[in-house]
Amino acid sequence: MSTDHRIVIVGGGYTGLLCAIRLARRTRRTGARVTLVNPSARFTERLRMHQVVAGQELADHQIPELLAGTGVEFVQGTATGIDTAGRTVAVRTPEGAAELPYDNLVYAIGSSTDTSAVPGADEHAETLNSPAGAHHFATRLARLAADGGTVAVCGGGLTGIEAATEIAESHPGLRVTLISRGEPGAMMGRKARAHLDAAFERLGITLCTGSAITKVLPDGVELADGRHIASDACLWTTGVRVPALAAESGIAVDGRGLILVDATLRSTSHPEIHAIGDAAAVRQAWGQVHGTCQSGLPVAAYTADALARRLRGKAVKPFRFGYFHQPVSLGRRDAVIQFTHADDTPRRWFLHGRPAVAYKETISGSPLKLYRMNKRMTVSASLSKGGRATRPERNAR
Repeated sequence: MSTDHRIVIVGGGYTGLLCAIRLARRTRRTGARVTLVNPSARFTERLRMHQVVAGQELADHQIPELLAGTGVEFVQGTATGIDTAGRTVAVRTPEGAAELPYDNLVYAIGSSTDTSAVPGADEHAETLNSPAGAHHFATRLARLAADGGTVAVCGGGLTGIEAATEIAESHPGLRVTLISRGEPGAMMGRKARAHLDAAFERLGITLCTGSAITKVLPDGVELADGRHIASDACLWTTGVRVPALAAESGIAVDGRGLILVDATLRSTSHPEIHAIGDAAAVRQAWGQVHGTCQSGLPVAAYTADALARRLRGKAVKPFRFGYFHQPVSLGRRDAVIQFTHADDTPRRWFLHGRPAVAYKETISGSPLKLYRMNKRMTVSASLSKGGRATRPERNAR
């Protein structure tokens, strides 16, 4: 193998950063060069964005510092195009345009909350898509809390639950409404949902369920059943979209824009390209993996290991993954952890209260610990490979 094999990773979120660190160490003796591209030099802890909205300050983790000692080159910039024939990535940097050649490309550009599907959401709702947006919304909430204002959190998934409870706990002067078409936390088991309901009641959160949102207005949210939910501020946490870069570059994608990959997470149309995290349509025998940090980190670690093995001329086994838990914070003093089967359906066991708070904090802080450890040794990023649900013999059926 040539000693100047170039590997470019676009996207420095949870998955891209782990892949870069692990790949640099695993390929050090091969002479491969690893480059990581990300628009910001600051690492965004997306698992903690609901804390930012509630007015809490997070630690300032700089990507160059996290990469220190790995040999990874960091390029601060935004990938604007991929020439799959010429194998180059066009990047817009603060200094101007640049082109990065690659022999292998790892596409790790994550997803964002989609406000385009409902009229008015883009104009009148805030999201957790960026630290700047979260800080701006936190400032608004602090002003509203002093006046006894109202806030609507749209979406009853885990992000919406965490945001609503965090806001209600940090700003008891705010009246918080959580709006969801279905039951919040519907993916959890009965006992875990009962704990959620008790937390909502304790924090004074009003639940509004059973109807879809049809419009977001400056002073509230309209529902399909005719109800108008008054609010001074709106936080949108439902719906996901990925950038169009992969599709525009001619890489095969599914109907949602996710890159189609084989069993070893290589693009089905361009095998020199690997897709990880929210960008990849990863399938297991039990179904399709959905974008979470829980799945993204194992995908990133696997991809780094697979690339390193291929560079040494070794075979690569198919990726295997199963879900293990659904950890949800309910403010700073409560949480609930639903343990799951490989396909993310609930098991009987769950954890709540202070033990769950400690568990959730461990999970939220684990990526940074994983980065530091992978600088020195190969550390597993998987809690579960899925057991029987992902064994090769089942995949062959």
